[in-house]
Amino acid sequence: LSASQGETDADKEARLKLLAQGGYNPVIAVGFLYGTSMKKVAAAYPKTQFAIIDSVVDGATNVTGLTFAEHEGSYLVGAAAALKSKTGNVGYVGGCLIPLLQKFEAGFTAGAKSVKADIKIQVKYLSNPPDCKGFNDPAAGIETANGMYDAGADVIFAAAGGSGTGVFQSAKAKGKLAIGVDSDQYESAAADLKPVILTSMLKRVDVAVFDYVKSAQSGTPLTGVQVFDLKKDGVGYSTSGGKVDDIKAQLEEIKGKIVAGTVPVPDKPA
Repeated sequence: LSASQGETDADKEARLKLLAQGGYNPVIAVGFLYGTSMKKVAAAYPKTQFAIIDSVVDGATNVTGLTFAEHEGSYLVGAAAALKSKTGNVGYVGGCLIPLLQKFEAGFTAGAKSVKADIKIQVKYLSNPPDCKGFNDPAAGIETANGMYDAGADVIFAAAGGSGTGVFQSAKAKGKLAIGVDSDQYESAAADLKPVILTSMLKRVDVAVFDYVKSAQSGTPLTGVQVFDLKKDGVGYSTSGGKVDDIKAQLEEIKGKIVAGTVPVPDKPA
């Protein structure tokens, strides 16, 4: 289950309790916003196995954290941005200034600099916790992207939820490129926005959930903190639209080095 915009922790707790009381096992919560309520409910239902996407619930032995190496996938799209940039200037727009989104920033920056050491990288977050409204503010996405494009960027990576649509709209208006996040946003974008999407940083929630459910079904559920990285196909980049076809060989070479451990990827901004 996933959280709705504006939902309280009490709402999330009530939903988790409903499922646990109903005998569902395991119960999977999608999103770090479930962290607080998950900790309470897991303690009350110790025989139920829980999992949470994008978070870790400390001290709860019956909660599995399904996390991702977002910085590794972001490194690849950062490299793609630098390889495609004609101005030597790219941007990163994050929905909210939280550690999770800073992993994206760190990887993107490192990947871009691995291709062009002196590339300029503009960074902007649309909101600050606890009010992370920047995940659902397309107008702010447009305004921020406009500023970055006007300042010389020609590719922007948007890790900003619904606000990413605003970044795509700005890219279209300015004749520039943008990069999507989590899913293949070329596939879900409106037809008029598809041409501006260079690639998307894929976070394979489907892989994580499948592996977890399969393990639970076998009677030995994955426990603790599980990190889905490039090696586990937990993150990656999309090729829809064909805009990275000419650089795919270079991206695959970089990917291979990350998987082999010869290219370290930072998970915190410098």
